[in-house]
Amino acid sequence: MRRLLGIMFSRRWILITFIVLAICAVFVRLGFWQLSRLQERLAFNAHYFEVRAMPPLDLNTASSADLTTMEYRNVTVTGKFDSQNQVVLLNQYNDKNVLGYHLLTPLLLDNGSAVLVERGWIPADGNKSPSDWHQYDQAGEVTLSGILRLGQAAPELGGVPNPTLTPGQTRLDFWYLIDLNRIGQQLPYPLLPVYVQPNVDAADTRPPIPFQPDVDTSNGPHLSYAIQWFSFATILFLAYPLLYLRKQEK
Repeated sequence: MRRLLGIMFSRRWILITFIVLAICAVFVRLGFWQLSRLQERLAFNAHYFEVRAMPPLDLNTASSADLTTMEYRNVTVTGKFDSQNQVVLLNQYNDKNVLGYHLLTPLLLDNGSAVLVERGWIPADGNKSPSDWHQYDQAGEVTLSGILRLGQAAPELGGVPNPTLTPGQTRLDFWYLIDLNRIGQQLPYPLLPVYVQPNVDAADTRPPIPFQPDVDTSNGPHLSYAIQWFSFATILFLAYPLLYLRKQEK
């Protein structure tokens, strides 16, 4: 017994125990992080199903609505495209894996504001400058249906940020992210804090070809990952003392 107590309170035992407890704490923290990710996924799914069940929102009469809380809701909007201030989103591919851009054009509303419309994919070949994009101009008043989306000011981990303006440059034509705040700063009218992705028509094969993302509404693997991390912590915490003492006895 005295020998066992000597082993347990030795400097080596205390150091290794501290390291093991630190690893267990990391495993537990990762487990709770996965649980928080699960809660985020559940909240997103609840929001998605709620807004998708709502009737289409008329953007021309929804000036008082908090549009930033309605991402993925169906909308209709009527206005005139301002092709002089359109921009493109870089590094976009069509269903045949052909490189291109997504054409983003402000749609002017009757109240003097505008909403950015992601009109869809255009090929990179033949569209190297803004003057080339005028081949897709659509004149006159248009009415379109689609879904609301939020912009993105910062890239996800490993993503490419938008370039900054160089001295003397007043606007950007090529973007990596749809940063509505920065895009709005180079427009002569107010821009809504959301943009529209028009509904996709499978028969529409002429650019610009509308795009909407496939939304994953599953709960994801977060719960199983959390259980794994908690299991790793429990196994290490319980098994380490037994294995260490058995090794010392031998």
